[in-house]
Amino acid sequence: MESRTLRRSAVALAIAGAFAIGVTTADKVSMHAANAAVSPPTVSTPAISAPSNVAPVAALPDFSGLVEKYGPAVVNISVTSDGRKLTADEDSSTPDMDQLPPFLRDSPFFRNFPTPQQRGPMRGMGSGFIVSSDGVILTNAHVVANADEVTVKLTDRREFKAKVLGSDKTTDIAALKIDAKNLPVVKIGDPAQTRVGEWVVAIGQPYGFENTVTAGIVSAKARALPQDSYVPFIQTDAAVNPGNSGGPLFNLKGEVIGVNSQIFSHSGGFQGLAFAVPIDIAMQVEDQLQKHGKVEHGRLGVTIQEVNQALAQNFGLKSTAGALVGSVQKESAAAKAGIEPGDVIVKFNGKDINASADLPPLVSSLKPNTQATLEIWRDGKSKQVAVTIGALEDKAVVAENSKAELGKARLGIAVRPLSPEEMREGSLPSGVMVQDVAGAAARAGIRAGDVIVAVNNTPVKSPAQLKELVAKSGKTVALLIQRDDARIFVPVNLG
Repeated sequence: MESRTLRRSAVALAIAGAFAIGVTTADKVSMHAANAAVSPPTVSTPAISAPSNVAPVAALPDFSGLVEKYGPAVVNISVTSDGRKLTADEDSSTPDMDQLPPFLRDSPFFRNFPTPQQRGPMRGMGSGFIVSSDGVILTNAHVVANADEVTVKLTDRREFKAKVLGSDKTTDIAALKIDAKNLPVVKIGDPAQTRVGEWVVAIGQPYGFENTVTAGIVSAKARALPQDSYVPFIQTDAAVNPGNSGGPLFNLKGEVIGVNSQIFSHSGGFQGLAFAVPIDIAMQVEDQLQKHGKVEHGRLGVTIQEVNQALAQNFGLKSTAGALVGSVQKESAAAKAGIEPGDVIVKFNGKDINASADLPPLVSSLKPNTQATLEIWRDGKSKQVAVTIGALEDKAVVAENSKAELGKARLGIAVRPLSPEEMREGSLPSGVMVQDVAGAAARAGIRAGDVIVAVNNTPVKSPAQLKELVAKSGKTVALLIQRDDARIFVPVNLG
């Protein structure tokens, strides 16, 4: 089965300068019904009431006024770097020639463009938008990564050499500056007020087609992606392709609510899944980049997971809201504050944590050494914990596994004690290694090589203790396991 991958869009696309297209605009954004019926001559006819269960027909929006007013604040960005081979991240976002339309594949420009493995200057492109009339521009960090020269082109065809004020890989946001005055600027919106199902508009230069306008709806909010858990992405189905990176995502009021950043795709082209960095996060990053040239992010030092219904029952929670702590890293902010595996973080600085994905962006938005307050659920009670936020650069604890003897337990698993070396290397005070698995444990996803650290929040020190703890459990048991470098609670239905 073909695996799905998240790809960065618009780095080293090799399409700079191809087939520029102007944008058609109109006077204003308006809602109107298509194909309005012409009124017939007046004839006396019986009144017929519409069925009460028929939904009203929604008119389609007209985006022309929005584009006319705010389109000039959207810029096209081209970058040039030396002849070195691109990094893996940049290389993966470059589409293969067979992914381009036939008329582009046959163009001499594309045939002659150097591939990442060839020598010669590398060119790429992306989009951006002006947030300050004196020339400050926002775009994606990956658009300008490793660039030797950045050129910004406005909709009036003026071109400027841009200075990179700074970039932040964590949020994938970069700030540029061009030497110009009295430039058109976008209007900044509030992503928190955005609703799923709203119409949105993206403007950029996909595959080099300058100032292209596409539209869609907000598909979801606060999406946490596997490699970007610190950003609560806005998911849309507006067509976004390589070259759209760094461009704005507008709502119908003409306000920018996001920065188009990533797509989820088999081929590298658009497949209905696009993700934008919320504009409030991007503006916070821009402010720090202008003031300090870098961005600092906070970090707790825990691994977390969702609370499902079975785990909520095991921990005595009334709902599945919160972030369940699977492990706490040594010397981290969380460890110093006394956070423990099995704690459920339900509030952060007074804000409810409805899902585990809500927590990382809140922590990341704080600077290191900032004081914060956590509300946690531990042993059936709420507790307030004060924490001094650490820095994102802290290293994670890594656990390693190896071989040894077996011991059997009621779960349908064969386990064995950990060796002193395993406990020392994995920083594990105790636990048992899963050697073989079947039955209920297998159905729950336990597998050979997992380390069972605790049962229902009680640390496990031996196979005999594991058997005893499971025997005392009810219909379900919550196992805290360590797998590779992460910890996770797994609910097992014992029947």
